[in-house]
Amino acid sequence: MLQTEFVRNLQSNYERIRLEKKPEEKRYQYCILSRGGIRGLLPCSLRYIDGEAYLYYDITSRQSVEQLFAQKTIGRVWVKDFLWSIRQIRQELERFLLEERNILWNPQQIFQDLEHNQFSFLYLPYSEEESGFHSLLEFLVERLDYEDEKLVEYVYKLYEQYEEKGEVYLQEQIFEDAKLLEQTSEKAAPEATPPEGTAEEAEETAALWEPSEEAGEEPDEQEKRGFFSFLESRKRKNRQQKDRYRQSLQLSMEDQMVAEEFSYGEEDYGRTVYIEEPKKQREIVRRLYTPEGKIAAQLGEGTLTIGKKKEEADLVLEDLSVSRIHARITKEGEDYYLEDMNSTNGTVKNGLRLQPYEKRKLEEEDEICLGSVSLTFR
Repeated sequence: MLQTEFVRNLQSNYERIRLEKKPEEKRYQYCILSRGGIRGLLPCSLRYIDGEAYLYYDITSRQSVEQLFAQKTIGRVWVKDFLWSIRQIRQELERFLLEERNILWNPQQIFQDLEHNQFSFLYLPYSEEESGFHSLLEFLVERLDYEDEKLVEYVYKLYEQYEEKGEVYLQEQIFEDAKLLEQTSEKAAPEATPPEGTAEEAEETAALWEPSEEAGEEPDEQEKRGFFSFLESRKRKNRQQKDRYRQSLQLSMEDQMVAEEFSYGEEDYGRTVYIEEPKKQREIVRRLYTPEGKIAAQLGEGTLTIGKKKEEADLVLEDLSVSRIHARITKEGEDYYLEDMNSTNGTVKNGLRLQPYEKRKLEEEDEICLGSVSLTFR
């Protein structure tokens, strides 16, 4: 089992993997990986610390897919861009005579540069670990935009075919089936733009389940029923989650409701009215304050993402020292936790720098430094 952790030095952030045995540094895959320059692979270096061998992967200015979609759904455009990147990295691996099975597909080990919309993958030389592609598929299934039926149909088929055929399906058929995503859906989806250096766009084709007149074949009705049953169950689950969220909001507003007036009749005078014990005092609202004492943000039940990329951040800090997605604050139980999101200039709590993706509990009057921006938690 892989032993991984995130570390930071003065200039860069790394995900490092401890190797169980001393590597043969002169073997081809180690040599070519340490040389660098392979487009789509995370830059890597082999280091020794206290007699232990580690591979350091430079993840500076990148976000893991797992973190990017921890709180939001995955849409068609992102899936298409991701597929283009898979095709590109496959071409690069063939060019350098590297084995594709050594790519780790776990969502926490796939990184995206939001500025250039480029993906980077982690290559583990001579790996005997599971590739993690099944984990990636499960991650996609859990976070898809279930309003886009064509997208769901494609990922459902992808999951099904991988279960049946394994790695063989990933060679070419995965891209043939992806032509389904070029069609329009009931929910309009913007066109995806392939990253620089990728292959030409796939041609549009007819729907995957549409009968073929030439071959005279029709899709299996049981498969169709299974897919649409699956789709409806996911939509129903999403609706239930939204309903529970609305109910939680209503409950949180109970203490702010104005009591209904009650008028007593003559027969009620002289009777003692039982008064229920007052409810506990409302939960204290926590906020982030600027050095000037202004409220920068109010913290609620969910997650507050902080950064300078407006499309991704809840609290936008327009400062050059702040990363696109710099940090986030999450409520767990009654407490709030600060987490660094692999920022370039680091996240500091009361003078102590957090490691990438490290979480620390916040206490009242804690000072938070995000690059050169300072905030106070109260």
